[in-house]
Parts: sequence; C-alpha cells; structure tokens
Amino acid sequence: MRIIIAGCGKIGASVLSSLASEGHDVVAVDKNNAVISELTNVYDVMGVCGNATDCDTLEEAGTADCGLFVAMTDSDELNMLSCFIAKKMGAEHTIARIRNPEYNDSSLGFLRQHLELSMAINPELGAARELYNILKFPSALKIETFSRRNLEMIEFRLDEDSDFAGKTLFEIRKKYNAKFLISCVQRGDDVYIPNGDFELKAGDKIGITSSMNEMQKLLKMLNSLRKQAKKILILGGSKTAYYLAKMFESSGSVTIIEQDEKRCAELTSLLPAATIICGNGTQQELLTEEGLNTCDAFVALTGIDEENILISIFAATQNVPKTVVKINRDELAALAKKIGIDSIVSPKEITSNILVQYARALDNSSGSAVETLYKIFDGKAEALEFLVNADSKLAGKMLKDIRLKPNILIGGIMRGRSTIIPAGSDSILAGDRVVVVSSKNRLNDINDILK
Repeated sequence: MRIIIAGCGKIGASVLSSLASEGHDVVAVDKNNAVISELTNVYDVMGVCGNATDCDTLEEAGTADCGLFVAMTDSDELNMLSCFIAKKMGAEHTIARIRNPEYNDSSLGFLRQHLELSMAINPELGAARELYNILKFPSALKIETFSRRNLEMIEFRLDEDSDFAGKTLFEIRKKYNAKFLISCVQRGDDVYIPNGDFELKAGDKIGITSSMNEMQKLLKMLNSLRKQAKKILILGGSKTAYYLAKMFESSGSVTIIEQDEKRCAELTSLLPAATIICGNGTQQELLTEEGLNTCDAFVALTGIDEENILISIFAATQNVPKTVVKINRDELAALAKKIGIDSIVSPKEITSNILVQYARALDNSSGSAVETLYKIFDGKAEALEFLVNADSKLAGKMLKDIRLKPNILIGGIMRGRSTIIPAGSDSILAGDRVVVVSSKNRLNDINDILK
C-alpha cells in the first residue's frame, strides 16, 4: 500500500520508519530538504521536498494512488488542510495529527466529519493516558489495554525476593488463586513467549494478561500492591502535562513546574485546580521546596530527554515511590533502562503503534483484522487484539485443538463483558475479541497464528 507521510519531524520519522519496516510503499514529504535527504538515505522510501498543502507537491508524491495519507507537521491547521486536499486528490484514507486541546474537545467530531478525516491522532493525549494508567496502578512498569480495559497487559520487573523467581509458570498458576497468564518474558536482550515449563528468574521483565481486578488480587497475594498515586509533581508544562493534570483534577493533586512565564500563565488559567510553579525544575532545591520528598509520583515531561533522565535519577534518590519519564529518542530510552529507569513513555512510539495497527487493518479489511496493536518489550514482541468473524478458521474451536505457530500465545479472550484467561478447554467463538502475543511473526489476521 502506498502511504504518504507529510511532516517528518521526530514523530513523523518514527511513523515512517515503522511503516517502511512493514513493507509499505512509503513516501516522505517535508519542506526541509536535509530531512528528506537523510530519510531517503536511511530508509527504503521515496522523498519529496515541498509544502504539504501544495497540490503540485502532493501530486508528485502520488496522492491520487495513495491508500493512506498521514499529516504529521507541527501545525494542526496545516495537517487538517493537507488531509482535506489529499482526500480531494484521491487519497483513500487520511489521518491528521491534531494536538491543540481546543480541537480535541467538542469540535473534533465536527472537524473529522466535514474534513472527511479517517482519524485524528494526538500523541500528547495518548502519552497522558498511558501516564495516567501507570500512576493509577504504580506497581506496573507499563500497562497496555484491550477491549475498553476489559483485559490488560501489565509489565513488571521481578525483584530478587520475588516469589515468582525460580518457579516455572505451571507452578505459579497452580499456587495462586487468580486468573492471569504470564504471556511474555524479557531476559536481557532476549524475549520469550513462555510455555508452562519456563522458569522465571530475578531481573526478568514479565508481561501478565489479566483483568485489573484479578491483577490486584494477585498482587495482594504477593504483597506487591502499591496504592495509586494521588500527589503528583510534574516537571515541564507541555501539552502532555496539561492533559495529565486534567485527568487528575477530581482524583488527586498536581503541581507543575514550568520555566516559561507565558506558559505558566496559560496553565494557571486552564488548570485552576492545579498548582503552577514558575521556575527552573532542574534545580534540586526548587524540586525539594515544591514537595518532591512527599509526592507519590514524579513525572518528567520536558522537551529534553537528557534532562528528563537526569532529574528522574535524582527523584529516585529521594525515595519518590514512582518516577515516570518521557523519552522520544530510542538510544536514550535504551540507556535509561540500563541505568534502572523502567517506566518510560514515548509519544512517538504510541503514535507509531496506532499507525501500524491502522495500516494492517487496511491491508486486511475483509478478514479478522487487527483492532489494537502494541509493540512491547523494546519492540521485540507484539500484543494484538483481533475481532473474530464467523469465517475465521478458529471460530468454534477449542484451544487444545488449535495448532499455533512458534512464538505465539493466546493471552486472553473477551466475550461480551466477560474476560477469559484461556485454558485448553476454552473455545473461540465468532464475535470474541482475542489478544495474541507474538514475537518473530507479523500478524495481519487472526488466522495468521495457525501453522
């Protein structure tokens, strides 16, 4: 499928990289010739230098034959306009990055309808939602949600004294009276889709699929359940900080430290329930004065990844119960994990996951296509949600009768409002939503899991 990416900054380039690796015919459009030159040298993509709202530029990019047009420039208005023009020129589907809170309230539905947008995507809002989930359940490093939160995959790191360490998955399932499934394990640089004989070790990062109630039940048994964060200190007054503070308005107290006076004034007006501090949040004295030592969670959201990492390390030394860091650069995310920072949120990763999911669904519009997709464990595995249709080869079959490809596991089944943690005697029915965890496989359809 031909996909055009208009606007190739950090997030646009990340989306381009992900879609190119999926085998799509990708075209990069950007007004900066140096950006186009770099992208075409690094990736197997075409490049067109020009304005994303210029008809000649879009014609040169092949918009008339394009299956998906994605506008990712820094301007919401330019993104909407370029999508509108691309649609009129023949693009089948259009997606615009729209970040302004004013557009993401009541007017968004109106804009999508009249501009014929297939989707509006907001990386900052997506990052805020991920942060909110982690802060509501701080025992986890990361949380991925499926089927309107009926099922979740929650990532944990096993401590030296963890009761899971040294036990096989079969022994763990037998011992604990909770409905859960350990569906993925990362050990060093290796990722495993484990079977019942797999033995866990201290230091492993594990992904558990379960409902939230069952997960809380399990963690209580392990004495690992931590209370949700109520008092939050945020460094950086970005759009992500605004969205996160809005989410906590009714359930916690939020303090935001921002250096820019004009932005502080805006946030004070927009967030009357939050405390806005104008100052340099990289100064340790200011952080201490504003309650770093007494907060439940510290969230670093400046636009500089290195700052976020360094200040989060300082917060950890002050025994802050939970620290979460926004990092966009892959190499710095890898470094942060090596020095012990595990809870990392990346707006560009969130956006890339959504676009890959959308493109795979378009590739397979007639089958049991991808409904939700997450790249997990440093991109070495995927967790996908499929809606099973009546024509699927799995419909009506018991799990014990299904032969799966290697490195694939069925992590959960959602049937109506019921969540099923699968065993061999369970069946998959038409209309079920099925979560599949996979490494070393590219899945477009639920039938792709079969040998």
